[in-house]
Amino acid sequence: MLTVLLILIPLITGLITFGLKGAGAKALSLLSSFATLVIAVIAWQQAATAPETLQFVAEWIPQLGSQFNVGLDGMGAMLCLLTAVSFPLIFITVYGREYDRPGAFYGLLLLSQAGLIGVFTAYDALLFYVFWELALIPVYFLCSMWGGERAIPVTFKFFVYTFAGSLLMLTGIIYIYTQTPEHSFSWTAFTALQPGSTEQSWLFWLFFVAFAIKMPVFPFHTWQPDTYEQSPTPVTMVLSGIMVKMGLFGVIRWLLPVLPQGVYIWQEAAIVLSVIGIIYASCIAIVQTDLKRLIAYSSIAHIGLMSAAIFANNEQSMQGVQVQMFNHGINIIGLWMIVEVIQNRLNIKNMQEMGGIATHAPKLAIALVIVSLANIALPLTNGFIGEFLMFSGLFQYNAWFAAIAAVAIILAAVYMLNMLQKVIFGEANALTSTTADLKTGELLAISVVIVIIFVLGVYPKPLLELVDSTTAMVNAAAWVK
Repeated sequence: MLTVLLILIPLITGLITFGLKGAGAKALSLLSSFATLVIAVIAWQQAATAPETLQFVAEWIPQLGSQFNVGLDGMGAMLCLLTAVSFPLIFITVYGREYDRPGAFYGLLLLSQAGLIGVFTAYDALLFYVFWELALIPVYFLCSMWGGERAIPVTFKFFVYTFAGSLLMLTGIIYIYTQTPEHSFSWTAFTALQPGSTEQSWLFWLFFVAFAIKMPVFPFHTWQPDTYEQSPTPVTMVLSGIMVKMGLFGVIRWLLPVLPQGVYIWQEAAIVLSVIGIIYASCIAIVQTDLKRLIAYSSIAHIGLMSAAIFANNEQSMQGVQVQMFNHGINIIGLWMIVEVIQNRLNIKNMQEMGGIATHAPKLAIALVIVSLANIALPLTNGFIGEFLMFSGLFQYNAWFAAIAAVAIILAAVYMLNMLQKVIFGEANALTSTTADLKTGELLAISVVIVIIFVLGVYPKPLLELVDSTTAMVNAAAWVK
């Protein structure tokens, strides 16, 4: 029942929030996010000891063989915890901001949270698809109604990309459903079917393209920088911190165990695309002057490494990916929090117009330095252990792929340190000399991120143990030699 509550709390409160105004919408959203966080922490503890207690199955559409089948393994519990931690941090960071139609704004954010948790808990393919769309549709409205001056064309591009990917995935789901003996959408029936290698070869691309668009992986990434730039920063936090994990999760939960022969046939092609994306996005990030676009390309590079590690086919890489999904989410949301503060203070995104913030806002500067170092996986920060495991696993698969991908470590240091130099160091100008430091709510939210960065950097064992069960499942069921 805990799993159902994780979905129902943001779903119901999100619908209620639509009828509220101003402070009422903010307060209910924050309260709802804290309630979801409490349930997620309890579910996380149970997932580590008794995951079977988190399974819930009920009749949904019996005529189609579809059930409301939700549950949590280690990976699902970890991503639900990431989602539950992120939303209170987002709401606290923007609590002092004013948005037009706040009831609709916060209501759509909560509906997106319900969809995200549904994706991470679904063990029925049709239910997975419904939650996939529930997570995405509110974001379309959030981007188009509260976005920047180019929000409409950018959102249209985002819609075309993601809708096309969703249709491809739905086509694959329906085909596999028709091949199951009992005509069932259940994860068990899908993984037990194992179509022939020819079928798996083309089915692989139906699912992979859908997940690659969401991650995104080169060359399906072109919607992302524009969308991140034009979206309201709270929406960008959801997109980059949590929603991109839907694609990675989909590969691990559905693609690998359902189509193992297809994965085996195309794994090298998937790794090549991912590695190209790592280097390409890192190089583009270096020449960016727009702060939001720099972080967007940085995210593409990080996700590319996770994608390559998934297809590297070994235990270390799979553990590293799952741990890094959580840690990347925390780090990238921390970066976006600071971007939101800077943009709110200065109302600019061009790094060439910044500088000298450290003199007038030292707490803000220290926070940006810490989160930036975590983003480049400095040892003793949370980004290190996952990245180390991923590179180790990729090296075991192919040393050349690992060597090429490792260039991104140097490139990441270049663009992140260059960003720090331009944004917070140097001489202050007429605009930045009046920059106010972190306020109480902002300081609280960013402090939580920093604590997580150091705690998981020093002691990552809880996350590693949590994902052991999923790693074992993938190793046992997903790969055909």
